[in-house]
Amino acid sequence: MSTDGISTIDLTDNEYTVEQSLIRNKYKATDRTGQTVIRGKQKMLKMKEEFPFVDPQGKEVFTVKAAGVIDIAGNYAIIDSATGEEVAILDNDYSILQDTWKIRDAQTEAVLAKIESRGAAVTVARNMIPFLGPLIPHKYEITDADGDHVGNIDGQFSFRDRYEISIDDSSSVPKETVIAAAMVIDALQGN
Repeated sequence: MSTDGISTIDLTDNEYTVEQSLIRNKYKATDRTGQTVIRGKQKMLKMKEEFPFVDPQGKEVFTVKAAGVIDIAGNYAIIDSATGEEVAILDNDYSILQDTWKIRDAQTEAVLAKIESRGAAVTVARNMIPFLGPLIPHKYEITDADGDHVGNIDGQFSFRDRYEISIDDSSSVPKETVIAAAMVIDALQGN
């Protein structure tokens, strides 16, 4: 992956808030000042999952696309809209006990980061308790390729999904990819 990440956006804050729309899998990410930095939505009625992301002016900056039609534990390519190149791959290691997502370099397939749920009991409750499970907010830890702590994604209890993302050390983890991953993970897990 290029050290620049997505060519047309540059996220400089270390804290972001991601909120889901009340009606469908439509998201926005804001910085500490409340300014929208990225918006994304799941395209409806597509054979493969697809999530285009736009900047505050509405210009598409990247898209996340599923590799397959039915992809429970699948691969999702993050594609830079300006260059048309895959910059990263988002992988889901499906487990009922822990949600684990890997962000890999698109060219070398090396792991850049992991996003893992914190607490097996919470993950099991989210997956197994009808009606109540989806109301339990997710909490994830972000680690780099060496397993060192990089940040957190903390779900907030609300009518629409809301996540606070803090990135303590982004030296080796692309912020744009982590923020896109938070939105895509929420949509795919049917929250």
